[in-house]
Amino acid sequence: MATSVDPGLLVQLEEYGLKDAATCFNCGNCTAVCALSTENTPFPRKVIRYLQIGAADKLLQSPEPWLCYYCGDCSETCPRDANPGEVMMGLRRYLTAQYDITGISKRFYTSKVFEISAILFLAALVGLGFMAFHGTIVTDRVALNAFASSHVIEVLDLIMLVVLSFFLLTNARRMAKAILGDPGQYEKPVDPESSGPAAEVKKWNGIPVSLYFSEIKELLVNFATQKKFKSCDTKSQDMQWYVHLLIMTGYSSIFLLVVVFLRWFQRDEILSFWHPVRLIGYYGTFALLYGTTYALIGRWKKTKMVYKFSHSSDWAFLILLWLTTFTGILIHFTRLLEMPLSTYTIYVIHMMIAIPMLVLEVPFAKWAHLLYRPLALYLMRVKERAVA
Repeated sequence: MATSVDPGLLVQLEEYGLKDAATCFNCGNCTAVCALSTENTPFPRKVIRYLQIGAADKLLQSPEPWLCYYCGDCSETCPRDANPGEVMMGLRRYLTAQYDITGISKRFYTSKVFEISAILFLAALVGLGFMAFHGTIVTDRVALNAFASSHVIEVLDLIMLVVLSFFLLTNARRMAKAILGDPGQYEKPVDPESSGPAAEVKKWNGIPVSLYFSEIKELLVNFATQKKFKSCDTKSQDMQWYVHLLIMTGYSSIFLLVVVFLRWFQRDEILSFWHPVRLIGYYGTFALLYGTTYALIGRWKKTKMVYKFSHSSDWAFLILLWLTTFTGILIHFTRLLEMPLSTYTIYVIHMMIAIPMLVLEVPFAKWAHLLYRPLALYLMRVKERAVA
């Protein structure tokens, strides 16, 4: 099959923070030192070559950018300072934009003005919504559910969950079709000596649906543990895995409390310290605060190769997540100290930060990577079995 070439691809990718790939002369040193590179997936070298020659369609079909966990070994040993680790990071931003049919990801990653404006616009929208529709302001005690009914917030949360899941899963479907490639490659030749009609098998993209289900464990395990992080087998990368796992599990814990169990989480009465809901909340808060603070300090001090080249979207994601966690802590303390007006005010500020982060980051930016990485590993496994 002929490969279309886009001569302006390398320039286009500079908008996604990918600036040094042109200096690479394809020596293969990055692939040799990478602990995750294999004979079938020789990255970063292969995809860097694709972008140098402008093979945009080949890049779109490549799972390799999602297999890289950016330990930084390739960048530290590159003889040309082409920074292949950051190239892979830039490619992940580019691919996220390619999967998104709305164009929001592309604008979010390539325009700081749009990025900041979108966050501020959504924050203002949330603030105006509370100004117009908040409930009773009780001042002699903290009555958060009178100010912002948990039943109303729960319904709005579920609506937002459905809408964001639709966009995320739609993007994931486009990613899957790109990586799996032409359905015709999975068709087996018909045996001319066979007799009788062939049994009808349900397929998606040329692959039997049963095969997708048989490999679903690969998706679930990698999503829950992100275990490939530890495969780099370096102390520095082990720490990155711990931080990443804290942020992911912390976010998942708080997400479950806020979206699924909100009526038990947002209560006017204070639960006992050992209540499961309160303990889960404390774990999620600690995990997010520690993980985001560690990453922010690392990016500020540039302590590791992975932190030396930060895109604006990296900062936006971490700052929004840290502020969401911090304002959540403040709400908890003002409730314990019986400060009603402070509780309501900080609650509105908290929502003005959390909602823009969810709306923009989950389907269109950094949070989507949590799905795309394990999905790429899963699709490769399905594809290998289908071809075999």
